[in-house]
Amino acid sequence: MLAPLPVDAQLVVETRVEENFRREPQGQVLGRLGAGAPLLHVSSQSSWTEAALEGWVWTASLRTTDREGFDLVVSASGGENVRSAPSGPILGRLDEGTLLEELEREPGWTRVRRTGWIWAASVTTREGTEVVSASERPGGAPTVRAASRATPAADQFIRLGERTPILSSPDGDTLGFSSGTGDVELLAREGSWARVRLDGWVWRPLATEGEVPEEAENALEGGVTPDDLTSPGGESFEGRRVTWRIQFISLERAEAIRTDFFEGEPFILGRFQDGDGPFVYIAVPPERLAEVQGLTPLEVVTVTGRVRRASSALTDTPIVELLAVERGSGR
Repeated sequence: MLAPLPVDAQLVVETRVEENFRREPQGQVLGRLGAGAPLLHVSSQSSWTEAALEGWVWTASLRTTDREGFDLVVSASGGENVRSAPSGPILGRLDEGTLLEELEREPGWTRVRRTGWIWAASVTTREGTEVVSASERPGGAPTVRAASRATPAADQFIRLGERTPILSSPDGDTLGFSSGTGDVELLAREGSWARVRLDGWVWRPLATEGEVPEEAENALEGGVTPDDLTSPGGESFEGRRVTWRIQFISLERAEAIRTDFFEGEPFILGRFQDGDGPFVYIAVPPERLAEVQGLTPLEVVTVTGRVRRASSALTDTPIVELLAVERGSGR
């Protein structure tokens, strides 16, 4: 059995959207969590949040192991759902081979825990809640109660000085400089560093007829193309944000054989650029589904998303999670 979670891991966070749950930042995917899945916050690192997932898994889909100090491993082909209670709502799906800590058992069901990493922008503090540690209540299992702590840091704001450099991480590249004319939202602190969120507007004139915007010609944020993703080492781009112009072909629903998606998850089948490039898959979250249902075959649109898989297991096609779609992007 693994050691209990540290005392400072009592803050409850939850996923904003469906998101990968990873062994380490940008590392192996352990599973995929649905929107609203509760997690116990452990630590933060740059753009990633370390958190513990607790839930119930059908015991027949598990087998015992002693690898890396864990008790169980997901043995079901294609993975297995993790639920909030036996036969309860699904929190997400764990991949086959994911190692787990056993917490307790009921007939047919096992309560498990796994600590992993999730993209920080995809989680939010669950307002007004915290976790009572196992030592504070009978039975030894954590529970949720109303918070008595101070307002979380995410509700605070700080003012930056003029031309304060804004870095991608404490030792990362400079993204830009502040104007010093407004407050920014404080998300977290790490030593003398503060992680902040900026909201604003940038000038992006629409293309006139016969013209192509420069960013569409470049076809991405940061220079990443589908060919880059499917090349050796392309997995290093997973989690990266990209903007692509694609030709919409159809809106599909994932079958069980497509293990990089949830079964039934909607996704766009498209082709990079104006239909001249490779095929790409764009996973569509529920809140974006209405926006894409009106797209017509061969329509050219601009999509912004985050790379889920550099190369899908079934077809070697890149998979991007949709963040925004813009119509009227054709030549």
